[in-house]
Amino acid sequence: MSLREQLTEDMKSAMRSGDILRRDTVRMALNAIAYAEKAKGKTLDDAEEIVALQQQAKQRKDSIEAFHAVGRAEAEAQETAELAIIESYLPTQMGKDEVEAAAREIIAKVGATGPGDKGKVMGPLMQQLKGQADGTLVNSTVTELLGA
Repeated sequence: MSLREQLTEDMKSAMRSGDILRRDTVRMALNAIAYAEKAKGKTLDDAEEIVALQQQAKQRKDSIEAFHAVGRAEAEAQETAELAIIESYLPTQMGKDEVEAAAREIIAKVGATGPGDKGKVMGPLMQQLKGQADGTLVNSTVTELLGA
């Protein structure tokens, strides 16, 4: 079952059970996928659908930080609940140790020696880890390994 089919089935199930939060969150996720399709002008494959959901998760994380900073606990709780639902559809993200191992492999492969070689490492590494690791974690790990 594709991600879109799973989301559609879960939305129907949430509608039947009266779970308004899940229904609305899944509906927003489906709309994000539809918007991404319209922007690209083609039907998305599974990897592209995951990227669209990851963007939704990132928006929720940013909102959580903003609401926390201004003391809006109720809005922060709402965004946190939505984030949990969205993350349940995303593949498990790699941890720091796994990202570091992959980064060391790419660094050795391209022969990177210092901070100036970060661009040589980031391109292939992000391509390899696409959808599996948070970009911020990858960036900080590469920066740390290259001694910048």
